[in-house]
Formats: sequence, C-alpha cells, structure tokens
Amino acid sequence: MPARGRGGPAWAALTLMLAMFLAILPMPAGFEDFRPQWLALTIIFWCLTLPERIGVFWAFWSGLILDVVSGSLLGQNALSLSVVAYLTVILRPRARLFPLPQQSLFVWVLLLVERLLALWVVGASGQPMPTLAYWLPTFVGLLLWPWLSIMRNRVERRMGAV
Repeated sequence: MPARGRGGPAWAALTLMLAMFLAILPMPAGFEDFRPQWLALTIIFWCLTLPERIGVFWAFWSGLILDVVSGSLLGQNALSLSVVAYLTVILRPRARLFPLPQQSLFVWVLLLVERLLALWVVGASGQPMPTLAYWLPTFVGLLLWPWLSIMRNRVERRMGAV
C-alpha cells in the first residue's frame, strides 16, 4: 500500500533539519571520525518511504543548505546527495524486496557512492586528500540502517493507514 499520509513532506523536512543539525553538531575529538552520514541516511530513508514526494529535488536543496552551514565547497553535498537520491528512487523496487541484511548492504553502497562523489569534488578542487578514517562513517551507517529500516516500516504503516 503506498504511503498517502498528509504529514509526509512536513515530517521529511523536520527530519532533514534534524539530520543537518546532527551533521554540524560538535563531537568529542575521538568520535568525530565515526559521525554517521546523517543527511544521506535521512535522504535514503525518505526516498524509500515516499519516493513520489521526496526525491532528488529535496536532496539537492538539503545538500546545498548543508554546504552553506558546514562551510564546505558549494555544491559538494548537493551533488552527492542528489545522485544518492536518484539511485535510491530508481532502485527502490528492487531494494524493497531485499531482506534486511542485503538492504543494509544496499544502503552501505549508496553511502559509499556519496563518499566517493564528495572525494572526487575534494580532489578536483585541489584540497588535501583525507585519511582512511574518511570511510568510517559508511560503516556506522551500515550498522544504523537496520534500526532506521524498522522505523521506516512503522512510518509507512502509519502513513498508509491515515
């Protein structure tokens, strides 16, 4: 049953703002390398839940806002999140058929794509290349996805019932 609830885009906007806040929130020095890709995970979450309402447009503008508030190169996050949203929406029918472990690997690959595109922009702009710790957030996202998937199933049921 498709999700047809009224509050979908409003909840998506609220969770995207929360993800942006979590992306710029200061963390203790030892944990900074383990910060999950909150905005990418939230975009994937909503593109799997409400693909007809939340997609590339939302990802682009969310990424642009994150570029501004985080001080990164303008368009870096917008590009990578737009590609991730596009891949998520296009591959959604297949991804929903996967069992949870395979779906987690699918999300991990999307997070790797986001990191690779951001790395490409960093390299093209002449900035120094990051260390191997740059890839740690993808593994944290892999571990977080089963809980996010459970939440996604609950949100779909609730929105479908409204």
